[in-house]
Amino acid sequence: MNNISVDQQAAPADDLIDFAWWEITGKCQLSCNHCYASSGPDGTHGVMSTTDWLRVITQTREAGASMGQFIGGEPTLHPDLSVLVRHALDAGMEVEIYTNLVHVTPAMWETFRLPGVRLATSYYSDDPAEHQAVTNRPTHRLTTQNIALARELGVPLRAGVVGVLERQRTEQGIAVLEGLGVLDIGYDNLREVGRGTRDANPGTEQLCGNCGDRQVAISPSGEVWPCVFSRWLPVGNVRVAPLTEILGSPQFSAVVEELEESFAPATNCAPNMCNPKCGPSCSPACRPQGTRNPCGPRSGCSPNYGSCNPDKTLCNPARNCAPNKCRPTT
Repeated sequence: MNNISVDQQAAPADDLIDFAWWEITGKCQLSCNHCYASSGPDGTHGVMSTTDWLRVITQTREAGASMGQFIGGEPTLHPDLSVLVRHALDAGMEVEIYTNLVHVTPAMWETFRLPGVRLATSYYSDDPAEHQAVTNRPTHRLTTQNIALARELGVPLRAGVVGVLERQRTEQGIAVLEGLGVLDIGYDNLREVGRGTRDANPGTEQLCGNCGDRQVAISPSGEVWPCVFSRWLPVGNVRVAPLTEILGSPQFSAVVEELEESFAPATNCAPNMCNPKCGPSCSPACRPQGTRNPCGPRSGCSPNYGSCNPDKTLCNPARNCAPNKCRPTT
């Protein structure tokens, strides 16, 4: 991209959000069984052009966000990811790239190493065959090697271990990550959204409770959601209206209020995931470290399970309790 104007240091004009997911593509080398976005090799970059994304990133900053996460699909497959990352940095934002780390070009490593950029990735098992059973590609060796290289290069990286299969070797996978020096490791169970849908239609029971709480997601079609998992709750489209207008709209307020009411009665740990009433979100794709969270300074939604424990509940199924349950500490 040689002829795109990049606005420098867009100043926050409002205080509406802290964080945004930018889902810049539906294309991915993998076809993971649980993919919430139903992305894969046949996916596309959607109708949002690079110019559209540059505008939306600027609007995200103007809405108050200090951090954004590039997701997909596989964001590194977007031809202008580096342009978009630099634009977000120039606007004064921190950036996280959620990547499968299957194939990283030398040019992309240079982007990863830019100040203000951090990585996140998903991991499934220490067993290559089990890892492949989730991603439907022989990915274990490549992802593991690139995690090690990121650590060697000093690129900040966190990992989310996702439980998808019966008797999956998730704890052994966590041990591999720890052996590689990854300090920020989270766990999440399967969420029944997209290809993850099993026994139920997508609904609020699949959410962590933070949807719309100073965060927002934008899709390759320009559609805006309260979060990446709440795709059945569109609140506007950035190709039709500016992001700040959408965030201030009655439609957005109504959806957020509906979600808040859905979670208000919760008093116990949900059976299949961490509940907002009993601990932090367990989503490996949730709001990254460094964004505002009332549970602790700069604890954000990063799944470290250490500082955000409002109800004195341990909510890391891989470490603190039996699979698929949260265990109270009282």
